[in-house]
Amino acid sequence: MDDIVKTGKMCTLLTHKTRCYQSAKISLFFRMIPFLAHYSAKITKQRLFTGFQSVPLPFLNYPAMNEILLSIIIPAYNEERTIEQVLTNVFNSLDNNKISAEVVVVDDASKDNTRARVEAFAQVDTRFPLHLISSTPNRGKGFVIRQGIMAATGQYVLVQDADHEYDPREYPRLLGPVRDGMADVVYGSRFIGGRPHRILFFWHSIGNKLLTSLSNAFTNLNLTDMESGYKLFKREIIQSIYLKENRFGFEPEVTAKIARVKNIRIYEVGISYYGRTYAEGKKINWKDGFRAIWCIFKFNVIDKKTFK
Repeated sequence: MDDIVKTGKMCTLLTHKTRCYQSAKISLFFRMIPFLAHYSAKITKQRLFTGFQSVPLPFLNYPAMNEILLSIIIPAYNEERTIEQVLTNVFNSLDNNKISAEVVVVDDASKDNTRARVEAFAQVDTRFPLHLISSTPNRGKGFVIRQGIMAATGQYVLVQDADHEYDPREYPRLLGPVRDGMADVVYGSRFIGGRPHRILFFWHSIGNKLLTSLSNAFTNLNLTDMESGYKLFKREIIQSIYLKENRFGFEPEVTAKIARVKNIRIYEVGISYYGRTYAEGKKINWKDGFRAIWCIFKFNVIDKKTFK
């Protein structure tokens, strides 16, 4: 501010118009230095921390939104068969329910045409902001979810799988408790609410109930579906949580750490579930089940660091 005052006084004393004009340009330059330094440091910190490459989509031409309510994170790995239809379903749900939102697709070094399909979709549907983040090398679902969380700017953050297992038409159900001021976190449960469920694997359902019960025993919560892929968080809460799991251990880790947030309000709502087979692209396996057991023990007993 002192520089501005000095520059103003200088200009009033100078009689030559050219010198006054040059002084004004110098003042503007020095006023911009703190902003440029802050922006440069922010970008450098982000690149050093995340190790991913953000891929801009310059062809987007969506209408400006005053405030984004919901940031939808879509982790994707080799989902060329489903990603465009999932994005269509997401955009239709947001449009039909008048939800202001942004969509962040994080491609986990796909070997197929997932990224190209996202770019093609962005050219033809510009109803909502769509950001594409390319992560290399492949590091797992938990890692790319963290990248999406860091990039989110909405009031709430929701993870949406890049397949057809979870129905975007149920966004209003997940948003209901937080918009009513009752919840900070909402889990979608596949085991309550009488919604449609595809009948698939018996041992998967037993394993899910076992993991949920074990997690509840450590966190003292009464969740019915800890492993649910639909979890909605207040952005300031989830961005403050220290997360480190790279694969499917994200679910028990985030549950253990969210449970330790003081005065946190967690709700569950019933959702439908259209599970897929391994032939249709399902990736989780028995090894991830054992990893989940370890993560439940690790993040509730050994590693209790909760916040960044």
